[in-house]
Amino acid sequence: MKNHAAIAEEKFTGGYNCAQSVLFSFCEELGLDADTALKIACGFGAGMGRKGEVCGAVSGGVMVLGLKYGRGEKEERAQTDALYAKVRELIDRFSAKHGSCICRELLSGCNLATPEGQTYYRENQCFHGICRPCVRDAAEIVADLPAIR
Repeated sequence: MKNHAAIAEEKFTGGYNCAQSVLFSFCEELGLDADTALKIACGFGAGMGRKGEVCGAVSGGVMVLGLKYGRGEKEERAQTDALYAKVRELIDRFSAKHGSCICRELLSGCNLATPEGQTYYRENQCFHGICRPCVRDAAEIVADLPAIR
């Protein structure tokens, strides 16, 4: 069986965005319908709709953590604090490995919302050189985080 990182990377190279790919890789474990997961995460790609904000792979990871550990209607507020600690750990570990968790910083200022930025992205092999490792690493970090007790 493939691990989460491999599943996320495969989905990403298959044409789905970074956020979709990371969330998708946890669908089975979360009992989440794949189509629903892909729709939920769709707007978070490329730093949220190509705005270059938080990396979509990290956003996908935060969605996974929320679904696994988030506070529901009948749970105590302490659940939120425990989840926030996991989110911070994801961001810290991802940023330590990649230098940032901000999409435009990861892409050296590339503005994906413009044709020029999209050309830069393609010509500089950002898909394979930057984004693909980010997707893989975000899924791997989330899978590696210990369960909240």
